Amino acid sequence: QGRLLVGVGRTLRLYGYGKKKLLRKCENTGFPRMIKCIYVQGERIYVGDAMESFLYVKYRRADNRMIIFADDSVPRLVTTGVVLDEDTVAGADKFGNIFILRLRPDADDDVDNPTGQRILWDVAAKGGASNKLECVDHFYVGAIVTGLRLCNLSAGSRPAIIYTTIHGAVGALLPLASKRDADFFNYVESNMRQEKPPLCGREHMSYRSYYYPCKDCIDGDLCDQFAALPARKQRAIAGGLEMSPGEVVKKLEDVRARLL
Repeated sequence: QGRLLVGVGRTLRLYGYGKKKLLRKCENTGFPRMIKCIYVQGERIYVGDAMESFLYVKYRRADNRMIIFADDSVPRLVTTGVVLDEDTVAGADKFGNIFILRLRPDADDDVDNPTGQRILWDVAAKGGASNKLECVDHFYVGAIVTGLRLCNLSAGSRPAIIYTTIHGAVGALLPLASKRDADFFNYVESNMRQEKPPLCGREHMSYRSYYYPCKDCIDGDLCDQFAALPARKQRAIAGGLEMSPGEVVKKLEDVRARLL
């Protein structure tokens, strides 16, 4: 819209285009440490801080102000992120964690302060914003995530969050469409933890919860190892689902096909 958002240290500035130079229109200096990344959707601005996770900012066009109206209660050293919808943002930190933060639907982004305007600037000094973000998903990848994108890998495939790591790995987070699918993968994953323990003897859930508890995320790499199990163990796991081993393998392949 003919304007430029810039993060300068802990200051978020909005510039307009002049004839020869950029013109500063407004700014907000209330960010905790250092602005790492900026994303925009509509009049909402999503700011990733280098040490304090994501903050949601509302731009008031009428009075030309940017106001922080929501933040995270958990400190996260953000490296990158992507906006999923108006209330939801996915991010990654420097320790190899991927997380999804969501603002509750009934949260009000219209911050009103009849006593004066200073409180709108001193958000950090007042214990944070009035609204808090909720972590709905959390997963430890094991390497620093350098990029996140929401996209379709092919025509007709379902949208997924694609991530890249500093080691060159590429992975995907695919949302499950139904509770039946979620129950299926939960059962397979829980059994695979027992039947296919890591080579070094470490407990799988402990690894995926290295920094924070793993939440509402299933390890697809572990589930894919079902086909490598001995036939007796495959029949035991499939029997709990009232399926044959071949049907379980086909179900795993069908979910992969939704992505590719």
